[in-house]
Amino acid sequence: TLTAPAPFADETSCQCQAPHEKLTIAQARLGTPVDRPVRVYADGIFDLFHAGHARALMQAKTLFPNCYLLVGVCSDDLTHKFKGFTVMNETERYEALRHCRYVDEVIRDAPWTLTPEFLEKHKIDFVAHDDIPYSSAGSDDVYKHIKEAGMFVPTQRTEGISTSDIITRIVRDYDVYARRNLQRGYTAKELNVSFINEKRYRFQNQVDKMKEKVKNVEEKSKEFVYKVEEKSHDLIQKWEEKSREFIGNFLELFGPDGAWKQMFQERSGRMLQAFSPRQSPNSSPTRGRSPSRSPSPPWVINKTSPPSSPKAASASLSSMSEGDEDEK
Repeated sequence: TLTAPAPFADETSCQCQAPHEKLTIAQARLGTPVDRPVRVYADGIFDLFHAGHARALMQAKTLFPNCYLLVGVCSDDLTHKFKGFTVMNETERYEALRHCRYVDEVIRDAPWTLTPEFLEKHKIDFVAHDDIPYSSAGSDDVYKHIKEAGMFVPTQRTEGISTSDIITRIVRDYDVYARRNLQRGYTAKELNVSFINEKRYRFQNQVDKMKEKVKNVEEKSKEFVYKVEEKSHDLIQKWEEKSREFIGNFLELFGPDGAWKQMFQERSGRMLQAFSPRQSPNSSPTRGRSPSRSPSPPWVINKTSPPSSPKAASASLSSMSEGDEDEK
């Protein structure tokens, strides 16, 4: 397990104790010699250290079964002279390489062209790099003599990413990054931004903030409307359930066979009985009467034979009273 960064070559002694014998690539792939690792060297600028750099170093580290990887990093002066200005300075680039897991040792201020003295000093067996010819320092290919000596082992480039690609993105989106850094507290002088551009960037930042607030309000409004619609749906569903329940109860009470109709019919029957009671039967018993005569009220006077004298009148009155007593 790695617990410390890779050491610098000028701060440690060479780890190769056995006599340095020249190896062929075939011998190295077989795992010989057995008494020491195969020392592989990879060099570069390594500006804006990215995944493409790491993959190239991984390939160099895994070229042979037992491999010790040395990485040379060119200084700022040498890089600016032959290649151009860098984003990271040499100290930052050295430190980036020290913390890559595939690197065993970092060589600072590496030469642009590898000399036999440099190869002998660091006991380098093979040089690993991509196979694209690098024309620089008056040569069509700075690795030409390494290839002729049989010490060159090619690696594959990672397509889609490079230091130049990253710088191109920054240049293309320069306004975005300048505005972002102004917003984070960098001054226009630090960003090399003119006064007019600074004001324009700050105004644009304010506009973006306002757009963000409007966007947040819209999102919250949509969320609120969604919640209202969800609650409205629930309320409508509950209302429909209550409506069906109400209609069912109404039909049960007032429908064709409902309870109200039955109750109304019962009350109507009772009222009809109250208004038109049943007649008594004709064969009801009567008191026995004398068939010979019918009673006549006492005040009825027989007009056919008026009394001729007071004595006759009194006699008729007494006979009437006797007839009444007999009837009683």
